[in-house]
Amino acid sequence: MKQQTIDLLKEWADEYNQPKYFVEDPIAFPREFVNRGASLQDIEIAAVFSSHLAWGRRAMIIRDCERLFEQMEWRPYDYVMSGDYRSDDSSIHRTVKWSEIAGICGRLREWYTWHDSLESLSAKEIRSIVFRRKEDPRAPDKKINLMRRWLVRCDGKVDLGLWKHIKPADLIIPLDVHVYGQAKALGLTRRRPKDLRTATDITDKFREIWPEDPVLGDFALFGYGVTHPND
Repeated sequence: MKQQTIDLLKEWADEYNQPKYFVEDPIAFPREFVNRGASLQDIEIAAVFSSHLAWGRRAMIIRDCERLFEQMEWRPYDYVMSGDYRSDDSSIHRTVKWSEIAGICGRLREWYTWHDSLESLSAKEIRSIVFRRKEDPRAPDKKINLMRRWLVRCDGKVDLGLWKHIKPADLIIPLDVHVYGQAKALGLTRRRPKDLRTATDITDKFREIWPEDPVLGDFALFGYGVTHPND
């Protein structure tokens, strides 16, 4: 990687890893529960659903997350454990239906009946146990990796850092079409598929700069997107 690229990535990461840029962002919802002094379970559930709805325009994501937590009366753990969910087939967010949300709630209820936290689950296990998705070794699992970034990274800025037994060094960049385009423009990957291997390749590039915290590079890519809006 060219030194100029490294310097720019460091500059963007430093500038944009700041709460002021994430007020209108899905992470605002688990952050709100942190600020309320809510339970770990409340925060985890908020992170599960906020990341699950984190696709599309920010304003739409925020609107629909608010609708969801209003349905839960801002007590997500109590709602999940009640077993009484809205489960019709109308949309809560884009193609996500209330019935899908109800299914996730039911699986979370099963898990929390026997466990205090989701932290012991790997990304693959979250995919299969919480979302009941078939194993796919190519899937980048953007939403799950975004949630794990929120809950693991702990620098006291944007991310929450509530999970203490997973190392930030082991996280993978949350890869979507925007992150892919930004990374490709910066020469961080030459691969065409937007799959797990590409996410890992980009993460490995960031690991050259931040060996203990490669996903800090996610903020650098956010900065690239802000400074290059037409790319």
